[in-house]
This record gives sequence, C-alpha cells and structure tokens, in this order.
Amino acid sequence: MRRFLAWSSALTTLAIAAFFTLGPGIADRLQNPVAPHEPWPISPEAQALHDRLIVGDLHADALLWDRDLTRRHDRGHVDLPRLREGNVAFQVFTTVTKSPSGLNYDHNSAEARDNITALFIGQLRPPRAWFDLTERALVQAEALARIEATKPDLLRIVRTVDDIDDVLRLRTAGQPVIGAILGAEGGHALSGDPGNLGRLYDAGFRLIGLTHFFDNELGGSLHGENTWEKGLTDFGREVVRGMVERGMIIDLAHASVRMARDVLQITDVPIIVSHTGIHGHCPSRRNFPDDLMRDIAATGGVIGIGYWADVTCDDTPAGIADAIVAAIALVGEDHVALGSDFDGAVKTTLDTSELAALTQALMDRGLSEPTIAKVMGGNMMRVLREILPRRKA
Repeated sequence: MRRFLAWSSALTTLAIAAFFTLGPGIADRLQNPVAPHEPWPISPEAQALHDRLIVGDLHADALLWDRDLTRRHDRGHVDLPRLREGNVAFQVFTTVTKSPSGLNYDHNSAEARDNITALFIGQLRPPRAWFDLTERALVQAEALARIEATKPDLLRIVRTVDDIDDVLRLRTAGQPVIGAILGAEGGHALSGDPGNLGRLYDAGFRLIGLTHFFDNELGGSLHGENTWEKGLTDFGREVVRGMVERGMIIDLAHASVRMARDVLQITDVPIIVSHTGIHGHCPSRRNFPDDLMRDIAATGGVIGIGYWADVTCDDTPAGIADAIVAAIALVGEDHVALGSDFDGAVKTTLDTSELAALTQALMDRGLSEPTIAKVMGGNMMRVLREILPRRKA
C-alpha cells in the first residue's frame, strides 16, 4: 500500500507539473492556429513595396499567452522576430483580462465561468492577478515593459507622439525596432473604479476597447445579454471623458450598436474599430451595420480589418484584401487599417511574418501604392498622431 501511495503521489505530481508546463502552450497552439499552406507567392515588386511601407496593426493579443516574445516560435501568430520579418513597425498589444465560457457572437453572460482565470493560474502568472482584472492587465503591461527594458533594440513602448518619431528615426537609421502601443480589450479591466484609468495610463496604456464579449460596467457588448440595446452607463461616460482628456484611443470593437452611437454623440475625436469586417461584404453578427461604420469613419477614425473568416468570410490574403477593398468602397481609403486579431483565439492562414502576401493581394486588386501605404499603416499612424499626447518637457 505504501508503494502504491508513493506511485500515486508521484503520478499526481507529474500530472500537475505537466498541466503547468505543457497545458498553457497546448492551449496557445490550439487556440491560435495557422492553417497549413504553401508559401504565399510574392513578386519581387510586391516585396520591394512591402519593405518600403510603414506597417501597423491595431490589435494582437500576444501578451495573453505564455510565450517569450523576444524569441521566434512555431505556435501562435506574433513574436518580435516574426514582426521584424513581416516589416511591422507599430503593433498594438492588447491585454485580455476576462473571457466567458461558451464564447459566441450572439449572447454571453458576464457571470459565466471565466476562461482567463484558469489560463493565468496555469501559466503561473503572479497570484495578485489570478482574480483581479485590473492586475491582470497590469501584469501583461509589465511583461511588455520588461522587454523594452532588456531589449530596447527590439521594442519601444509608444506613449507619446514623440515616441513615434523616435521609433521612425531608429528604423530609418537601420535599426528595425518595433513600436508597441499598449491596449486593453474591454473596460472591465478598470474593475468599475475610475481611479484605475489613471493606473492603466501610468502603466503605458493608450488604447481601451470599451467592452469585449459581455456587458460590463461601461455598458453593452455586441455579444452581451442585452444584445444591441444597452448603451453607455454613467461610469462609461466618465471613462470616455477621461480617455479623451488623457489622449487615449477609444476602440469600439465588440461594443453594442447603442454604446457605439452613445460614444459618437459625446466625443469629437477620431474613434476606431480595431479588428472587424464590413457587414455589407461579410454579413456577420460580429460586424457593425454599414451606416454605423460610415459614422465612425466620419470622426476621422479608422476601421481595422481582421484576418479571420468570421469577419472577412475568406481568411486567405486574397480574402482579406477583398474585405479591405469593400471597406475602402464604404468609408474611403483614408479610414481603413489593419486589425489582425492575431493571437486572439482565431484561426488564420498567415502569421505576422507573412504580411507581404497581403501587400501582394492588394496590388493584385489594382490598389495604388499610396492607397496601400495608407491601409498598411499610414492611416493608423495619422490617428495615433492626432490623439496621443506630446512628451512633457
């Protein structure tokens, strides 16, 4: 019996160790697959154009996963070596802090079991973040700050317009550093406390998506319990005003239609939808109605086109390019950007190292070089420059 108990204890220990060491990596691989494919054909002309572009992406969730972003990996979509290979100059790194079990586009309860809790515990993230949504956001921000501190030749966090200029100067001088913009996927990261907006800002956050897959203290989600009808709460209005005052980017991805319209009514700054598609092109519940997209673009904002089939109806580079063309037809070439949703528990047909394939697809559709330059990063940079603060003297 003693030997049996010893073996049983050893097996239990091994099982627990396997969960903590292998489980999170397996989850990453399963949740963020890249479909097997032959290398995408890229002409010398397309590669040369891509290499000249300032490429920017409005949304990737790479900080959620237990992955050393300074090393190249064979799982997921984003790490710094692959960003360099894809000539990405500016990447928004969003922090995911809560995701309800049974995730879907139609209806999710804020009280459903949270998938991120198990992931954080399994990844052995700091215990202070296991059950505190604000701390979860801050822990992910700290991971990005550590990269900046230890590998400044690889990454610089963008907090001001001056930081953008610094990154561009380094890249022009031949140092392919990546400018990282820190964002929060869902205002529930504030934990209902207006004081936490200042905490996130001080930690480097410059973008907040107001909701995610469930209604929160700020208001309604496109996928929540009150469908499209719940708008901004009083707390949500306070947060939006605080973001405008600080020079933070307001992201309406996942917001209810009513919430989006409420935001447009109380602001006079460019607003974005970071990762989405065009409903008239791909009629998905995930995509806002076309008239709302036009109203968002009219603020001077941008619509970030995602790379997964639920929003494009075709996740190949050609299909993503078709969604971009549809967006240009709807809102104009000055209001379309990239919003991959890489590492956001989506299946794609490319990772960030393969973005030249998208440049090729846009060339194949007859878009001019100036238009491609706007979509691939120029429009995103314009909005960042219009909203972010200047560095204090």
